[in-house]
Amino acid sequence: MDTNNDRDKWIENRLEALRPTADWQPDTVRGLARFREQRDGLSRRRRKFVWIAAAAVAAGVPLMALPSTRAFAQRCVSACVSQSNWVMDLLSGSRSSAAFTAGYVEPAGRRMAPDFVLKDASGAPVKLSELRGKVVLLSFWATWCAPCGVEIPWFVEFEKSYQDRGFGVLGVSLDEDGWDAIKPYTEQRKVNYRVVAGNDAVAQLYGAESLPMTLVIDRSGRIASTHVGLCSKNEYQSVIQTVLAERE
Repeated sequence: MDTNNDRDKWIENRLEALRPTADWQPDTVRGLARFREQRDGLSRRRRKFVWIAAAAVAAGVPLMALPSTRAFAQRCVSACVSQSNWVMDLLSGSRSSAAFTAGYVEPAGRRMAPDFVLKDASGAPVKLSELRGKVVLLSFWATWCAPCGVEIPWFVEFEKSYQDRGFGVLGVSLDEDGWDAIKPYTEQRKVNYRVVAGNDAVAQLYGAESLPMTLVIDRSGRIASTHVGLCSKNEYQSVIQTVLAERE
């Protein structure tokens, strides 16, 4: 697959879909400087999620269908791609999780999910091991993570559809601003599952250096699958249904 052509086609489609102001002109220096600021800031926090920068350039900045604008967009997207290889999977339409998904692990080969205690919005402690007996979708996310926002409605649906079969979603937010950022975000999106405020210790425990990171944990507290990056709804659903059926 020619990823450069795929990227060029994607940028062209984005340019045609946008409606810029008549007098807007691209500023390559300023655009790349802003990208570097975001990249360096995330690197310091060990949360390298450069997809956001690519999305901002492609969807949030008014672009004009001019050769200079196309070159500007190409440079910004290329910079993002050089930092995050799996962005190209998103742009080319292939499965973004291909290189990062552990897939379904047979029960005999599973390892225990590391235990932790974190607090929910009410201040009540939530201990992962207390959820034994349920199939748990454990989601590491943040309000600034654009792909996390794509997945949240799916998780809301899963919570509603499978809770009667012993299933539950637990979201672990890695926002630095804590509940000041988490609460309005989850309220606006009508999140119906339990959310806790995470920290660096728990993130390191699970190796959550890129977001979103989502695990499906079986009723015995073992990790049945691991997904890093934006996966498809059907992929999650397939694993959930398989793990739920193991002891039904």
